[in-house]
Parts: sequence; C-alpha cells; structure tokens
Amino acid sequence: MFLAVRELKHSKLRYLLIGFIMVLIAWLVLFVTGLAQGLASDNASSIQNMKADYLVVQKESDQRLNRSVLTEQDWNDIREHTGEQSATPLGVQMTTLTRSNSTSKVDAAFFAIDTEQMLAPTVVEGSMISQTKADEVLADRSLKEEDFKLGDQIIDQASGKAFTIVGFTEGQSFSHAPVLHMNYKGWESIHNSDSGRGMFFNAIALSASSDQADQLVQQVPDIDVISKDQALQGIPGYKEEQGSLMMMIVFLYIIAAFVLAVFFYVITIQKMNQFGVLKAIGAQSAYLARNLILQVMLLSVVSLIISIALTYGVAALIGNSIPFDLSPSLVLGSAGLFLFVSLIGSLLSLYRVVKIDAIEAIGRAA
Repeated sequence: MFLAVRELKHSKLRYLLIGFIMVLIAWLVLFVTGLAQGLASDNASSIQNMKADYLVVQKESDQRLNRSVLTEQDWNDIREHTGEQSATPLGVQMTTLTRSNSTSKVDAAFFAIDTEQMLAPTVVEGSMISQTKADEVLADRSLKEEDFKLGDQIIDQASGKAFTIVGFTEGQSFSHAPVLHMNYKGWESIHNSDSGRGMFFNAIALSASSDQADQLVQQVPDIDVISKDQALQGIPGYKEEQGSLMMMIVFLYIIAAFVLAVFFYVITIQKMNQFGVLKAIGAQSAYLARNLILQVMLLSVVSLIISIALTYGVAALIGNSIPFDLSPSLVLGSAGLFLFVSLIGSLLSLYRVVKIDAIEAIGRAA
C-alpha cells in the first residue's frame, strides 16, 4: 500500500488523467444502465408489478397479450382446474383518449380487471373503482403530467365511451403508455359484447406453481401458460429495445477493460527499470503485484464514487423528462462488475511485473 500511494502522489497528473477516463466510462455505463432499466419499467411496469405467477394466453398468439383472445368458456375451463381465487381474467387494449372539453389526445392502455382479485393495483390517491359502475377508471399518476385530475372525464376515441377518473395508481405502464384500470362492465361497454360472441379477454392471470402451470397446459386445449418474463418479451419493441441497450452496456464494459489494460500496461512498461531495481534489492513479485492491484482498485473505487454522484445528480436534473431508474442494488451490481473489469484490464500489467528480470532491468538502467 505504501508504494502504491507514494507513486500516486508522485505522478499526480498521470493518474488524474487515467482517473478522469475511468470516471467518464463508469458514468456512461451507469447512465445507460439506468436508462435501460427506466425504459424497461416505462414499457412494462404493469406486468412487472403484477401479483401473478403466470399468464394464460391463446396458443397461437406467439406469447403476445395483444394477439391473444380467450373467451368466457376458456376462463370457466381454467378455473375448474385452478380454483376461482387462483385465476382472474385480464383484458388489454391500447387506445387514444381525449378529455372532455379538450381536443388534446393521449395514448393509453386499458386493463380490465376484477378489483377484488390479485390484479387490483394499489391506489395512491382517490378510491378504488366500483365493481358495479361501468364508467370509472383508475389512472396511472403519470397522466398528472398531462394535467389530468381526480374527477376528470375521459373519452375513449375508439368506442366513444366516457369514463371518470376516481383514483390514481403508481408504476402502471404498458408499451410506454399509462395504464387505466377498469372493471369488466367497462370492458364490456367498449367492446359491445352483446354482439353474440360474449365477453373476451387477452389473458388469464394465475397464482400457481410451475407444476400446476404445466398440468394446466395438458388439461385445457389451445392455451399456453407463460411466465411474466415471457410476457415482457412479447410486448412490442420490448425485446429489441432492451437488447440494443444491453449490447451497448456490454460493449462499454469491453471497451473499459481494453482502455484500462492499455493505460496500465504503458505505465508498467515505463516503470520496468524501477521494478527491476526493487526486485534486485529484495522486493518480491507478490509485493509488487499487490501494489499494482491496490493502485487499480483505489483508482476504480474513487472513480466509481464520483461517477455514481454524477449519475444521480444528472438524474435529479432531468427529472421525469426521460425514463430513468437506477436502484441501489443495480448500482452495487454495476460497480462490482466495473471493479472486476478493472482487475481484468490490469492482468497484462500484472504479468509483466511478475516476469521482470532484475539483472536485465538493472543493465538497462545502467
């Protein structure tokens, strides 16, 4: 530790430049990671926060909720095997809303639920929708940014039906649109289910074990039972969006490893004679290697602390203008991975330090 700190003090400018590069790389990694998490939440928080283990969808729907159509008969067949409290239907529909006395339009998603079952969201303001009224909805509080308030009347453009916002929820979005929860009477009113085929749904949420889910597929024809993660992958654009961001993050870590490897290797080459002299007077390779690792770890930790502060500072400045979510657990995971990448980047320098020949180095120094 003594040698590592002394060297950092002696070559301040050199290590400040390396630290600055490490701060920028770590900051970019953390920001893109928070952006990926924020976009995932903005795209699918309604599914992520759902209190269900599995979703039943139509067999030929490619595990996409918007392509699945299940009838009341399907629901009856499913709850015969699972029990009424373990299965509840879910209707999903993208829509465009207007507010009464306003021409501005807002994209949203309708979720039809049983308010007394597992899919009922937590109300953070106002009250839960009634089971008997067809004109009440719960809105995600992100709609407040569009000046929607409790008691506002909204109109579904597709059906022309009017609904009243009686409460607000939090963390309920689907396909980058706020979710409005309604009961089955409201769902029936916007689909005119008296046309003859009866009411339909897009999925049935299950509270079940994996064995029960597998058995249900064998017992009920023409259905698939998918996990919530599979349902997320079926949201249009979710997989492509997350795949692109994950590829960027992976490449950033690879670039970080190469950049740090080059920096520390060049510095090590410049100090070969000094390392050789230290070996000649009795310094062990393990001692020199330990000091090199301590240098890398110290620079990495300081750079991470600065980059984490910068990331949260920028996140506070941008507010809700872009979706950004960086939880403490995600920060710790990213920081641990960055430290690991830093150590990987120092391996080449570590190898050169261990292989230094003292006599050869002294000869070059002379």
